Amino acid sequence: MPFLPRLRRLLRRPVSASKVGLRRPTPSRRRDTVQEDAVRAMLGDDPNDPRAFQALAEIVRRRAAEVGTDGDPLTAPQDDGERQRAADLAVWALAEELAGHPRSWYPLIELARLSLTDDREGALRRLTTAAERDPSGRALLEGLQVLREAGLPVEALGLGVGHWRVREHTPEIARHLVLAAIEAGRPMEARHHLQALDLHPDHSAVARLRPELEAYVAEAEQRIAGT
Repeated sequence: MPFLPRLRRLLRRPVSASKVGLRRPTPSRRRDTVQEDAVRAMLGDDPNDPRAFQALAEIVRRRAAEVGTDGDPLTAPQDDGERQRAADLAVWALAEELAGHPRSWYPLIELARLSLTDDREGALRRLTTAAERDPSGRALLEGLQVLREAGLPVEALGLGVGHWRVREHTPEIARHLVLAAIEAGRPMEARHHLQALDLHPDHSAVARLRPELEAYVAEAEQRIAGT
């Protein structure tokens, strides 16, 4: 079901007795309280709904920037740096809360993204746990993207090699592994990941992807040969 109709349906849904994902009490009712409860209900049903997570993250970020993490306007952050830190802390608390769900992997990706600079080992553990919780490969795809965007291709290769199931996962994972290997200066490994796509059952998807990756690998091999 599309996101907005689903949200409207949940706005009208009776309140559940379950405590999972419920909004924490706040000193005063805010205009977005009903929306927050509805989005939290969506995440209670599916903790890996990225649109619901981002919608709720935006609410808690805005609140933290306006009134601080304790909900008191008198302690609201005063400059842009403090507001950003307060917003990140609020999203961290949200992701940590939702990551306790045994099927949850998307919040772990967000925790890893927030902690990668200050706690690389912890972030890698979270990405590994996320990949292990999600047999579909979506968490692995997200984790590889997070690591490559952070300039950590070697770590991306370590995560991918340990969890990629070529016959079951989307071929897009191969794109990240090939590019990570090239970024790490390993064209032979990039060629290996490209050849592994021969095992994927979706031959049409592989055929669309292969020419682009073949060009990247060939260019990388030529650079190595020219040095």
